[in-house]
Amino acid sequence: MTIDGPGGAGKGTISMLIAARLGWNYLDSGAMYRLLALAALRQGVTSNDQMKLVDIAADMEVTFALKSADGLDAPEVWLSGEQVSAAAIRSEECGVAASEIAVHGAVRKALLARQKAFRQPPGLVADGRDMGTVVFPDATLKVFLTASAGERAQRRYKQLIAKGIDVILCDLLKDIQARDERDTTRTLSPLRPAEDAIIIDTTDLTIDQVVEQIMNLRG
Repeated sequence: MTIDGPGGAGKGTISMLIAARLGWNYLDSGAMYRLLALAALRQGVTSNDQMKLVDIAADMEVTFALKSADGLDAPEVWLSGEQVSAAAIRSEECGVAASEIAVHGAVRKALLARQKAFRQPPGLVADGRDMGTVVFPDATLKVFLTASAGERAQRRYKQLIAKGIDVILCDLLKDIQARDERDTTRTLSPLRPAEDAIIIDTTDLTIDQVVEQIMNLRG
């Protein structure tokens, strides 16, 4: 199953809940780009240096482990044997760098095989921006979650404030709009629903409502 959509549409939370309910494997493809961004930042590599980014991607070992059976807790994320904190990869700096890195075809190709390797029994819930269009085009169920930019900014604002991080809502909105622009207009693997994807607008829906809609789609 693939669940794609822009940042803040709820695909991460929804994907974890469904993976936990089904007992399936979970792939957060966006986190792989964030992990690459984090590794690059630590090594002083810029988001424009494709060759070095490809080298870093080739050496990365990534594991996602759901910590609870209900999927409510963020998964443990391991990068080359080191458990990485959610704060490190969910920072705005990492998010922006990941979006910039994702436009490079060589980088996307380097991570593609690693993403495909997550497809193992009994099943996989893959969360990202091109899971249904590029990585798993033969997935039996493809979902595309969306929400207004304003609603997504509000969600991100509440998350950061709850963590004690001081942010300005209008700046978050600008960042989201800029990221959407990059993701939807890039030449390689642009953000868009697969032709056979089910589109769900989560703007006015609760998490439970979205989960139930997707579970019902499985028949």
